[in-house]
Amino acid sequence: MSFGPNPWHQAHWDWRAAGNFVAGGAGAGLIVATAMSSAAGPVRAALLSSGLALVGLGLACVWLEIGRPLRALNVFRQPRRSWMSREAIVAALLFPVTAAAAFVRPELGWAAAALALAFVYCQSRMLVGARGIPAWRAPIVSPLLVVTGLAEGLGLFVVSAPWGGVGRDALWALALLVALRAALAASYRSRVLPTVAPAARRVLHRAAAWLLHAGTLLPLAALGVAVLLGADGPAASAGAVLAGLAAALGGAGFKFLLITRAAFNQGFALPHLPVRGARRS
Repeated sequence: MSFGPNPWHQAHWDWRAAGNFVAGGAGAGLIVATAMSSAAGPVRAALLSSGLALVGLGLACVWLEIGRPLRALNVFRQPRRSWMSREAIVAALLFPVTAAAAFVRPELGWAAAALALAFVYCQSRMLVGARGIPAWRAPIVSPLLVVTGLAEGLGLFVVSAPWGGVGRDALWALALLVALRAALAASYRSRVLPTVAPAARRVLHRAAAWLLHAGTLLPLAALGVAVLLGADGPAASAGAVLAGLAAALGGAGFKFLLITRAAFNQGFALPHLPVRGARRS
């Protein structure tokens, strides 16, 4: 059913919209993690550039989704009312500032991190603004997506452990973000599951299982191995890489299911039905 009193699946945001949240959130998180780390030189430049590439990939997915791509500049016209416009404006600032921090002025790293955090926040608010979709509109979705993006980005940063620049502080920070993401996801499910359609509830159960096993238990176990073996050595590096990949892929899978599969509209709500011949009160 595509229209009627019962909930129906929205048909406007597909894998391309999900690609923006997956790639853009992870890229912004990678920029934040790199800017706040002690990485320097070519490794720092490569990681910041990779973060920008992921953000650009996500925005390209959105551009492909537009029915008239040549009118994409219209997205900048409503910054007072649209979180998508704010995301685009922040992205326009994020690219030159992060590029300068990577190749010209390393001291701009903090500005790049702030813009990247603002970018992922704007993304999260776009979902909350979709009032007609119960799985998206809960206020807790915003901090959940922000923490997910930061965990994905830090996970990708930890993947660079074999090239240096990743110490125990980054591993502990990743463990904290993964645990915080799991706690927010559990709170999200407890608040949202009673309000969504049965089909959306089944999808959210699948997403929760994916996030728990692939995105939480596996990275925490791998991080435990890496910490026990120390920050150096091939075994510790392998554990860090596995933990980083699992943290990133767990968040990506969760966001993909949330946006493309759990997005059922609420249907019509008619608490008072007209009755022919009834006297008005």
